[in-house]
Amino acid sequence: MELTLKIVDADGFILASSTGRDETFLVYRQNYREGDRVILEASEPEHVFLALDSAIHPALVYMKESAYSLAVPSGDKRKSYSPNAFKGDIHRLSVRRARPGEIGQRRNLALNPWDDHANRTLFPHAHANVETRGEAAFAARNAIDGEKANDNHGFWPYTSWGINRDPQAALTVEFGRPVRIDEIVFYLRADFPHDSWWEEASVTFSNGRSLSFPLVKSGAAQGFAVEPSIVEWVELHGLIKAGDDSPFPALTQIEVWGTEALGTRDRSAAAVAAEDEVERA
Repeated sequence: MELTLKIVDADGFILASSTGRDETFLVYRQNYREGDRVILEASEPEHVFLALDSAIHPALVYMKESAYSLAVPSGDKRKSYSPNAFKGDIHRLSVRRARPGEIGQRRNLALNPWDDHANRTLFPHAHANVETRGEAAFAARNAIDGEKANDNHGFWPYTSWGINRDPQAALTVEFGRPVRIDEIVFYLRADFPHDSWWEEASVTFSNGRSLSFPLVKSGAAQGFAVEPSIVEWVELHGLIKAGDDSPFPALTQIEVWGTEALGTRDRSAAAVAAEDEVERA
């Protein structure tokens, strides 16, 4: 598998590049400028361990298409990232092909600190029908970035998905291929008394199944086992706010635990699930 990391400027000019077989590193000795982008290219769809900045934890993600591009955050978008990220005049980037044992283990399948609005190739990917005032500190991507600190709000590491007081708010996490899930974990934002909380939340799976979960006023993890299901996405909705004085419930993190449905990425979740039912019968 050939992997390439690039830094390009606003005009598409390549400022730095590195290519390797199954693994590559790129050291960029310049300050980032407005409009710069970090690009990952892969010769085939695959799971990779990706580290685009030393201030952000590497993550195991699924590269579905041949190229992924991340605009180096600036302005308001920097609020979603560590103040040390993408700063300074030396940057170390790396990517490697994930090993089979890493891919096959049970893990949080809804973790991607490299997600953003424009991402359509690096999974998981989160998107929502509403985000508070369109601000980066309350974007959908914050719910899957791995940052769980939740006793404050509005800036890193206290970013969250904010619903702008909309009772019809919904957030979708796409996996980019069929996966087998067995647990869902919620971290509510808990900047009480500024924050409210949800007493109930519903999740609909891509296979059509829906479940509702009772939630409590807490910043601790609230986890729920679910019957193992093969899905391609989950949607969080039906958020029922507590009857307190605050109008500001928010989600710090959602985790979706499970395993890969190995050998299934070129087939639909429905086809894989049907085969799974035959095997269990």
